Amino acid sequence: MEPMEMLHYVDHTQLKAFACWEDIETLCEEAIRYQTASVCIPPAYIARVHEKYQDTLNICTVVGFPLGYSVTEAKVAETKKALEDGANEIDMVINISDVKNKDFDKVEKEIAELKKTVGDKILKVIIETCYLTEEEKIAMCKAVTNAGADFIKTSTGFGTGGATLEDVRLFKKHIGPNVKIKAAGGVRTVEDLQAFIEEGCSRIGTSSAVKLVTAENN
Repeated sequence: MEPMEMLHYVDHTQLKAFACWEDIETLCEEAIRYQTASVCIPPAYIARVHEKYQDTLNICTVVGFPLGYSVTEAKVAETKKALEDGANEIDMVINISDVKNKDFDKVEKEIAELKKTVGDKILKVIIETCYLTEEEKIAMCKAVTNAGADFIKTSTGFGTGGATLEDVRLFKKHIGPNVKIKAAGGVRTVEDLQAFIEEGCSRIGTSSAVKLVTAENN
């Protein structure tokens, strides 16, 4: 696959706490120019981006981000507001404490509640692999599948580690046929992009892909 084609798999991301409007505009302009899969932006910017760019951009945002331990009702409210403002894709963070307490059914119910809220829009479930054991990762593959989510996602990019090929391979063994994989965090080279796509990821969450690919093609 040519490097420029890889950008079609990318959720072009800017989620820093201090992201200003100029940063978001640059992200959006790059996403349009290079036809990335989406822009992944803070919820506070959704309405402004949607007003300016309308249907020229696919807007993704985050819910319960980055720690995941807000209550389900808060996540549902965040999701409803994001959809009203113009988001098409929601990347939610699971309650990792529930996973550690082995309340896997509770996690599954929360994912299902958010999928019900999202409806025919896309729900991606961030399980933050850096904090989980293999047993817990497998349990989350089952929870995401049973709850009807569209994607399982490795990481927020704000934890102690990001995506690994080993985790992607583990996901592939344990998710259902209707669940896709998004890798995020630690994708720092064009070779990383290619490796994750070849391993079966349908989306890559990264802030650096456009810069990496365009630098290689100049």
